[in-house]
Amino acid sequence: MSSTAEQEETPRTTGRVAEAGQASGSVADGPPVWPGAPMPLGARYRVGPDGVAGTNFALWAGGAEAVELCLFDDRGAETRLPLTELTHEIWHGFVPGVGAGHRYGYRVHGRWDPWTGARWNAAKLLLDPYARAVDGSFTLPPEVYGHVRDWPEQHVADTVRDDRDSAPYVPKAVVVHDDDDWAEDRRPKTPWADTVIYELHVRGFTKLHPDIPPELRGTYAGLGHPAAVGHLRRLGVTAVELLPVHQFAHEDHLLRRGLHNYWGYNSIGYFAPHADYAASGTAGQQVGEFKQMVRALHDAGIEVILDVVYNHTAEAGELGPMLSLRGIDNRGYYRLQPDARRYADYTGCGNTLHVVQPQVLRLITDSLRYWVTEMGVDGFRFDLAAALARSMHDVDMLSPFLAVIAQDPVLRRVKLIAEPWDVGNGGYQVGAFPSLWTEWNDRYRDAVRDFWRGALPDVRDIGYRLTGSSDLYAWGGRRPYASVNFVTAHDGFTLRDLVSYEHKHNEANGEGNRDGTNDNRAWNGGAEGETDDPGINALRRRQLRNLLTTLLLSTGVPMLVAGDEMGRTQGGNNNAYCQDNEVSWLDWSLLDDPRWRALTELTARVLRLRHRHPVLRRRAFFAGTPQAPDGLRDLAWFTPQGAEMTEGDWYAPAATLALYLSGRDIPGRDARGGQITDDSFLAVLHADHRPCDFRLPGPPWAQDYELVLDTSLEDQSAAPGTVHRGGTVLTVPGRSVLLLRVAG
Repeated sequence: MSSTAEQEETPRTTGRVAEAGQASGSVADGPPVWPGAPMPLGARYRVGPDGVAGTNFALWAGGAEAVELCLFDDRGAETRLPLTELTHEIWHGFVPGVGAGHRYGYRVHGRWDPWTGARWNAAKLLLDPYARAVDGSFTLPPEVYGHVRDWPEQHVADTVRDDRDSAPYVPKAVVVHDDDDWAEDRRPKTPWADTVIYELHVRGFTKLHPDIPPELRGTYAGLGHPAAVGHLRRLGVTAVELLPVHQFAHEDHLLRRGLHNYWGYNSIGYFAPHADYAASGTAGQQVGEFKQMVRALHDAGIEVILDVVYNHTAEAGELGPMLSLRGIDNRGYYRLQPDARRYADYTGCGNTLHVVQPQVLRLITDSLRYWVTEMGVDGFRFDLAAALARSMHDVDMLSPFLAVIAQDPVLRRVKLIAEPWDVGNGGYQVGAFPSLWTEWNDRYRDAVRDFWRGALPDVRDIGYRLTGSSDLYAWGGRRPYASVNFVTAHDGFTLRDLVSYEHKHNEANGEGNRDGTNDNRAWNGGAEGETDDPGINALRRRQLRNLLTTLLLSTGVPMLVAGDEMGRTQGGNNNAYCQDNEVSWLDWSLLDDPRWRALTELTARVLRLRHRHPVLRRRAFFAGTPQAPDGLRDLAWFTPQGAEMTEGDWYAPAATLALYLSGRDIPGRDARGGQITDDSFLAVLHADHRPCDFRLPGPPWAQDYELVLDTSLEDQSAAPGTVHRGGTVLTVPGRSVLLLRVAG
């Protein structure tokens, strides 16, 4: 590399590196650029003046000195067109003759002074933040960095500008012409209380499915295939929550190790479906393919929720690549520290979007509305949502982001799920989000794991978690479905690994097993990892049944992770974010094993019970009091002796917990205003390894009980129908859940 860089002797290094063949493009002989319009942002194909068809380009670039639109033909030749119209910091122009499938990018001119946060570098081709499709993959060679990545003095490397052209090495935005109006689509609009979420990865869920055509595996079309949709319907889930499908890039440290970002929490294009998940092509076809997937799921009554990452981007910290926002207006898009060379990092990923800035807030809300109105999705799960709720520094539940969402006529009507924490000070906000929001409830996860491994000091916490976490959510009009209950998520052990490993085994990630949490709250049953011991394996399967049944019977919104219902394992890896291989892909051959097929059937069985009985999916918190003059309390707790629990019982350690759910007087009315009534149930959760004698509560609670579920049994077909008299002593098998219906 020939270098013309010069480093100042003062610490304020603002040198540059270039080489022969640096940024160049044709300006002559390009198409004309008409003034166009500043709104909407992005590239929009339309009919312009005098009926001439073309594309309007509009880019917000506050503080920039000039903006060039760069068009690329099929051979990769670049034509640069200056955008000379500037309205409210938006550079815009209409280019006649440019239509769907045309590839483009931007070069933005301005000052290079990283010490003040100014990082403009017109040698770098930038992705349109509003691009609706992206063609190509980010590979991160040195040319895509705005600074000299390999500068000898790394402490000032980010201040030395690199003038080499990045265009040959970066993906291009694609003009998309879309006149789809969704008129025939029927959204399921499942009420929150009736929702069951299934978290899955588009690629991993379909990659090994034997009934999906090979060319469709790992794609949106694969997820929309009848074989994939059929499994979801048979299971009984009402919504899929897709790990990130916004266009994302792979981190440099992974590429150097021959790995890739599999999960996708490294977004760079908030309007574009990730191109690598498209079977039909990447010149805009991915947009239509994604929509067809959504339609197929909607036709099956299944909603689509996107896991979205608006808290940071793939450009990382000051030593990261220049792909889009950093080169458009670094100071306008990112939170910077008082030392403006550095980024405020509330995400652990190097940067944080500056959501209080109007243009950043507009980018996020425009993106959200686009996915709802034009791509058909039904809701969002916000990664590290506390970072979005920060005003200047502290988390603020009156922040601009939350206020805008609350009043937006489109967004306030869809499902909104917060991951209610970030990595900054004061970032843990479980239970604090406004009433419009539901939240991932990690306190549910921890309490249920601890109960079934015998690690709870008393039963107060598990009592709250099983009944909707009223201690966290019974304020401000919130309901039990504000709690998204989960035992596992993509981030951590699978359910099978939770009962097979006590320690993480992440060596394949190449980070010396230092990555991933050490707080697993796991119990392996007596051996670390896979074993041939039939007793340990039987115990592990029983624990899986206990954990799944507990989750699906709890009040709140249950979330399953794809494959947990069939015993998927990651070999003890609790941070498989970079394992785009059989470690992460769902192994459908597990269903050929009767033991794992039985687990799937149990999951579907409990979900059918949940869908059938409103007492298991309440819309209001339990009162613990009679709801009618002659009624029973809507919720009662019992000891193994058949006596109601006292205050002291809650503060004592216990391995057995029983709750009575009365279906006689359920709060609320049906669609016609009628009283909602249901069967009543008694659930007995017994975590000790020894059997327990449990006296069934007699009248007025029940004359008789019919056994519905017994998780000590591999085959549930033997469980239902057995009737037990109230007041009799029932032997509860060790480590099991019994669900009994009040007979008559």
